[in-house]
Amino acid sequence: MSRLAAVLALSALPAALAIQLPNGIGKLPALGWNSWNAYGCNIDESKLLQAANAMVSMGFKDAGYEYVISDDCWSNLDGRDNYTHQLVANATKFPQGITGTSGKIHDLGFKFGIYSSAGTKTCGGYPASLGYEEVDAATFASWGVDYLKYDNCFPSEVWYDDCLSCEADPSFSPTGIVNGSCTPSTPPVNHYSFDKPIPICPPYKWPVDGNNYTAKYTALKFRIMQQALQAQNRTILYSLCEWGVDEPWTWGNTTGSSWRMSNDINPSWSRILQILNQNSFLTNYNNFWGHNDADMLEVGNGNLTAAETRTHFGLWALMKTPLLMGTDVTKLSAHDVGVLQNKRLLAFNQDAVVGGSAAPYKWGVNEDWTFNSTFPAQYWSGASSNGTMVAMFNPLNETMKMTALYSEIPELESDGCYAVTEAWNGTDLGCKEKSVEVEVEAHDTAVLLFEGKC
Repeated sequence: MSRLAAVLALSALPAALAIQLPNGIGKLPALGWNSWNAYGCNIDESKLLQAANAMVSMGFKDAGYEYVISDDCWSNLDGRDNYTHQLVANATKFPQGITGTSGKIHDLGFKFGIYSSAGTKTCGGYPASLGYEEVDAATFASWGVDYLKYDNCFPSEVWYDDCLSCEADPSFSPTGIVNGSCTPSTPPVNHYSFDKPIPICPPYKWPVDGNNYTAKYTALKFRIMQQALQAQNRTILYSLCEWGVDEPWTWGNTTGSSWRMSNDINPSWSRILQILNQNSFLTNYNNFWGHNDADMLEVGNGNLTAAETRTHFGLWALMKTPLLMGTDVTKLSAHDVGVLQNKRLLAFNQDAVVGGSAAPYKWGVNEDWTFNSTFPAQYWSGASSNGTMVAMFNPLNETMKMTALYSEIPELESDGCYAVTEAWNGTDLGCKEKSVEVEVEAHDTAVLLFEGKC
């Protein structure tokens, strides 16, 4: 069976054991905005409303972006309510409480999201939900929360079962992610703090190393919150965030709607390449009701070039990761707004007929299936209800000619003739036989839509 036939066959069926929420919530990747990459802990109601209002006035709501999410540091740092044991919103940041803020977000036509952690503290050091899952799930539902991002910082020592005695290998991970042969050990209390290295399996074991992570404490902690959320009379999309440590792609689909598959993103080209490389090996785990989460978008942040911005957003969209903006929306350039609202890429990401993501069909600079955080896979393709999308990514520092050769693309016929549209600007390239050659600037990605035979 061809990959196209397999994709279409899988897309016609519900994902095995996947969490299927009412009204199609979680079936497709989430679209929206998250506060963290723009503001970190410096968050309050005014910033959330500024983002939400800008999303309306700048066309993001009409483009399909629907979630406005308050990340870490929204609560009272001093702790829970002594009587109810509920989390308490910081009164300075949220003077009318989370209920007041969520109501205003809802009035603008959006869904509201919030953050917690499966530990004794959040990554920012605020009260978290370990041991209070039922209380917090009920509280979130009563506040009108529609989305929960659930992190994994500061777990209690009784929940440790990770292997951490690893030797660092800088050649594998220039960002400090540890690597090596692991044996069980007892980590420090703040093992999962955001400033600590995150263990990840070395390339020769990627993406599955043979351990049964479904039975580990980490997966269990996330399932406890899942059950608490499902017991509520409000549907809350559940987004797991344990940074890919315990292979959440092997168990996340039975627990939440999305799962982080990597360490945190930042607005650097090297980090974007690292995450792209990791996720290129995980595309088979992505389908309706369950999505690899390559972390929030950095469009508008840092010093990414226009070409790098297109690659970042374009491949995130094609991988069908949740697309959550993480910048001051009011300061986005016209170019970045155009990228984030690209109709063809958003249509692929939000396809209600085909659930599978695009996948590499050729690595390019490297041999196929090479794990390389500097030169990830260059040639990608994926089926959609609008046709076949093909992306050609240039990781080099100079412009190069790249060819979409039909005989290499699983969804196309090798001797076919197709109507081709350039996805970024909508240029009609006409009917093309057997191949399409384009010039791709350094760090840019050409995206072509093959809409039908000529």
